[in-house]
Amino acid sequence: MNTGLIAIAIIVWLGAWGINEALVRVQTTNRTVSRTINLIVPLLFGVALLVLWEGLTRGFAVKEVLLPPPSRIWEEITDSLPILWADFQQTFIKSVLTGYAMGCGAGFAVAILVDRSPFLKRGLLPLGNFVSALPIIGVAPIMVMWFGFDWPSKAAVVVIMTFFPMLVNTVSGLNAAGSMEKDLMRTYAAGYWQTLFKLRLPAAAPFIFNALKINSTLALIGAIVAEFFGTPIVGMGFRISTEVGLLNVSMVWAEIAMAAVAGSAFYGLVALLERTLTFWHPSIRRG
Repeated sequence: MNTGLIAIAIIVWLGAWGINEALVRVQTTNRTVSRTINLIVPLLFGVALLVLWEGLTRGFAVKEVLLPPPSRIWEEITDSLPILWADFQQTFIKSVLTGYAMGCGAGFAVAILVDRSPFLKRGLLPLGNFVSALPIIGVAPIMVMWFGFDWPSKAAVVVIMTFFPMLVNTVSGLNAAGSMEKDLMRTYAAGYWQTLFKLRLPAAAPFIFNALKINSTLALIGAIVAEFFGTPIVGMGFRISTEVGLLNVSMVWAEIAMAAVAGSAFYGLVALLERTLTFWHPSIRRG
C-alpha cells in the first residue's frame, strides 16, 4: 500500500470539491462568466475523479483485472487506435447512425398518421407501450436471425428502440398547442397542413428534440448489446465481450471510454441543434 498516493488523491479530490462549491455559489449576471463557470465545474469534477481513481488504484495496488487505473486505460487507447477506430465505424457510424435515422424518421412519420387517424391513436399507441418494454436481449437474437450477423441486424435493434420514444413524444407534442392558438388558425381558415406546419410542429419541437436526445443514448446502448449476440470480428460490443473473456480489462475500459465519449458528443450535438432551432422557446431562453 502506498499511503502517499492515497493521501495526494484524497487531498486533490477535497480541494476540487471545495473549489466547485465556491464556484457554484457565485452570483453573476455576466453570461460569459456564468458559462465559464458551468464549463469549469464539470471539467474540474471529472479531472478530480480521475486523480482519485488513479491514486486509489495505485495506492491500494488494485489488480488491473479488477479495475485498471486511468493511465493504463489511456495507454491502451493510444496503443489500440486502429482497432478502436474500426470498432467505432462498425458500431456507431454504421449501426447507430443508420438505425437512429430510420427509427426516429419512421416514428415521426407514423406520429403524423396517428394524429390524423383516431383508430391508429387508440390502437397503435398502447401497442407501442408494449413493444417498448421488450428486453433487448430477447429482440437482438431474433434480429440477428432475420438480418444476419453484420451491422443491419444491429441497426434493426436500434430502429425498434428509437421508434416508439419518437412516436409517443411527437404525438404528445402535437397536442401541446393551446386551444386559443388553434382557434386563431381556424379564424384564418387555415387547413390541417397549414396548422400543422405553422403552429403544431413548432409547438411540438421541444417534445421531438426530447425524443431525439433520449434516442441518442438508447441507440448506442442497443447497438452495443446487440453485438453480444453475433457480429463480425469487429465492433464495440464484440470487443467488450471478447476482451472480458481474455481478462484484458484495460481494453474493455478503453471501449467503454470511447462509447461514453461518442454518446456524450452525439447527445451534445442534438442538444446544440435544439438550442439553435428552438431559440424562441421559453425553456431555451431561460437557459
